[in-house]
Amino acid sequence: MQTLLENEVLAVAKITAKGQTTIRHEVRAALQVAPGDLLAWEVGADGTATVRRVQPRGLEYLRAVEGTLSEWSGTADDEAYRKR
Repeated sequence: MQTLLENEVLAVAKITAKGQTTIRHEVRAALQVAPGDLLAWEVGADGTATVRRVQPRGLEYLRAVEGTLSEWSGTADDEAYRKR
């Protein structure tokens, strides 16, 4: 882990065969995310990616995206979200 500037963090992660990666603690802290939170990925034409924490607009929003997040729709994930 390397800190570039006071508010910038550089982290390198490996992608698994399933396309998954682990988000390091320092990055989760910088994004202020926890289990059950949603992330949005914006990929630029130049190959850069920006990751942002999604701020749900309530239960209706979560219900609307629930079908697209079936990989994370288990009991443990539901419990983690409710604890927040």
